[in-house]
Amino acid sequence: MSNGNEERLVNIESALAHVDQLTESLNETMVEQAKSIRRLTQQMDQLTDRMAAEDMKAAKDNITKPPHYS
Repeated sequence: MSNGNEERLVNIESALAHVDQLTESLNETMVEQAKSIRRLTQQMDQLTDRMAAEDMKAAKDNITKPPHYS
């Protein structure tokens, strides 16, 4: 193989290694973001449920019976 072709091959292999490393890094980032989104969604669902329960309790506490019900 000529010197020019060998240098081109080395450059291509180097670029491919860089792309492989970048792809792996992006994959790891996506996995971490998916975990964070899942955790935040669960927290939001819990907070929504808690707020709904508190609103229901506040509405029930606001209801007063008429005097003739006592």
